[in-house]
Amino acid sequence: MSIKSRFQGAARRLGLALALTAVPLAGAYAKDVTVFAAASLKDVMGEIAGSWKTETGKTVKLSFAASSALAKQIEQGAPADLYLSADLKWMDYLEKQGLIDSASRRNLLGNAIVLIAPKDADTSIRIGKDFPLAEALGDEHLAMGNTDAVPAGIYGKQALTSLGVWNSVKGKIAQADNVRAALLLVSRGEAPLGIVYSTDAKADPGVKVVDSFPEDSHTPIIYPAARLKAGDNEDATAFLEYLSSPKAVEAFKAAGFTALGAGH
Repeated sequence: MSIKSRFQGAARRLGLALALTAVPLAGAYAKDVTVFAAASLKDVMGEIAGSWKTETGKTVKLSFAASSALAKQIEQGAPADLYLSADLKWMDYLEKQGLIDSASRRNLLGNAIVLIAPKDADTSIRIGKDFPLAEALGDEHLAMGNTDAVPAGIYGKQALTSLGVWNSVKGKIAQADNVRAALLLVSRGEAPLGIVYSTDAKADPGVKVVDSFPEDSHTPIIYPAARLKAGDNEDATAFLEYLSSPKAVEAFKAAGFTALGAGH
């Protein structure tokens, strides 16, 4: 066989090999579903995204921050397919601007807020009208999410106000960018007390729940979810539905959330 023939044969074989690998390579570039979710959902959403990938082979890209920060990012054009907020306010904010698919919107989860302390702290307080929170803090600070923007901080301020203790502690608040940052301040012992979601307290072995706030001391804690109009990944609809599936509901309940979706 001539050198030219051998070269042509090798070229044909190389072309065939490239053709055979083209299909799986194309599949490797399937677009991920991008989800912007409240910081308090970090652990459970990671678990659910893992289950989704196992079942479908598709990947969900998760981005966590305060609901307010995520809403502002979406407003400014950050690319995402789904938004999960820790309160109705920020979902309403995006809906008024026409940035979400209103037909896809649903109330997904419920939660509660609690007073926490470091796990080894000798702290005992009963939450009620005019309870002695300022005295318990002394010269130290109460860790909370930002009380003007972060949902957990807003709920916390509502509760403290309705119970008559806000004015006595408002000068002692260590305001964090999100609820997980407030949780970390207490877990590290940098703050003696904090207000977080009950699910956050459950997720961190470095803290203990001192007491729970009465449900009627703040507006109901509801996590809405919706598709974003700017999102162009059709798998987002399927993943949104998956969040109300029996498997996802089981995961949410195990994390301490109340499931409000179809799987409830």
